[in-house]
Amino acid sequence: MTAPSTFGLSSEARNLHWLLSNLVEEVPGIESVAVVSSDGLLLLSSDPGRIDEARRPREAPRTGPRGSAADLATIVSGIGSLTLGAAKLMESGEVKHTMVAMDEGSLFVMSISDGSLLGVHGSAECDMSVVAYHMALFVGRAGHVLTPELRSELRKSLETDGSTEGATR
Repeated sequence: MTAPSTFGLSSEARNLHWLLSNLVEEVPGIESVAVVSSDGLLLLSSDPGRIDEARRPREAPRTGPRGSAADLATIVSGIGSLTLGAAKLMESGEVKHTMVAMDEGSLFVMSISDGSLLGVHGSAECDMSVVAYHMALFVGRAGHVLTPELRSELRKSLETDGSTEGATR
């Protein structure tokens, strides 16, 4: 994982970056992580260097997903919306988490607060219960600090990082 620059960020934003880095480094089998706002915008990512890559058009036709944080954020947002709609139709209350097991990997989506979501892409070898446990720890530690002001700060920092990287190439 490439460590994102946290220079100029508030202590809460730096703490969230640290929590995310810790999640990825401590839990075997995690491929990438994205924190997404209730409106589907990427707020925090385990691979911030690939955000700019995902924004650029590809010269060759796509043969599959790019695997970037932006793609993971889109998938997490879509699954979050789908499960929220299902819960409303079934009158079953709030969605706490969603797990998708695939042949070659896993996808986990967990509610944080105010509609924000934590999404994790895991390898086929990851222990789903360990990943879910550590995600719950992240949510417990991050949920109370993920205020509208902090979400705005995180979003602006991603936009700034993306425009800086594009300008230096």
